[in-house]
Amino acid sequence: MLPIFDGHCDVLFRLDDDPNLSFNKENGLHSSAPLLRKGGAKIQCFALYVGEGISEESKFSNVLHMIDIFFNQVIEPNPDMVLVRTKQEINELQDHQIGAMLTLEGCDAIGHDIIKLRTLFRLGIRSVGLTWNHANACADGALEPRGGGLTRFGFEVVKENNRHKVMTDVSHLSERSFWDVIEAAQFPTASHSNVKRLCEHPRNLTNEQISALFTRDGFIGVTFVPKFLTTQAEASISDILRHIDYLCELGGVSHIGFGSDFDGIDKTPKDLTNYGDYPKLVETLLKHYSEEQVKGFLFKNFYDCLPV
Repeated sequence: MLPIFDGHCDVLFRLDDDPNLSFNKENGLHSSAPLLRKGGAKIQCFALYVGEGISEESKFSNVLHMIDIFFNQVIEPNPDMVLVRTKQEINELQDHQIGAMLTLEGCDAIGHDIIKLRTLFRLGIRSVGLTWNHANACADGALEPRGGGLTRFGFEVVKENNRHKVMTDVSHLSERSFWDVIEAAQFPTASHSNVKRLCEHPRNLTNEQISALFTRDGFIGVTFVPKFLTTQAEASISDILRHIDYLCELGGVSHIGFGSDFDGIDKTPKDLTNYGDYPKLVETLLKHYSEEQVKGFLFKNFYDCLPV
């Protein structure tokens, strides 16, 4: 089974939102421990996303609570699940082990406080998305009507990411914010975004944005969110393949992989109902691409773009 590096899932949000769920059971989650093992996971990125209903004063403590869930449910009960922060730690994983990497989806939790960001770095965060879909102290998101760019504090956050060799994630940014990040960030990435030319959605990227990421040695994680894949009522693996084909035509064969967004979506593609179905996607890819190219999509491309 080929190893998989998935750039985005929201299982920590699901576990925080519903205490009856367990990461260690197949009980309605897309990316539980049993499903990660079944699907061939080697590295899984666990996003920290603060829901819109959380009060401003509670957002940072909510992130800390999700990190506590990460250690209590993901790392400590599972000897084969290991916190990883660097390529070296990934290289040290044993064959049976799965690396777990923490990422921040939106800087709402830090407000205007750079010390909170540094604290999250110390707890293991290796990628920072400045916004979710709306505006915050850092920037405007993809659904913010005014479409503004980075604020002064947003540029400070990117500078701090650079200094700590942390990726700056452009998924969810407004287009103007995207271009500000491309200018300022040393390690830009799009953890879960698709091609706007194929599916007109504000969260998808234009050809110009995609080419800029590739030029900067950035990474795009093709996501399984149906409304980012197709305008049809139902999405499938063939839609994922269509986006991969297009990105390869733009020169991205060494810069694309996957950011499933499992547990962040209510409806999945019909033949990818959870992480355990990843082998179906792998089987399809191997019919269209060489094994070396597929290994790149599944793991190597994301690994290569890690700063350290």
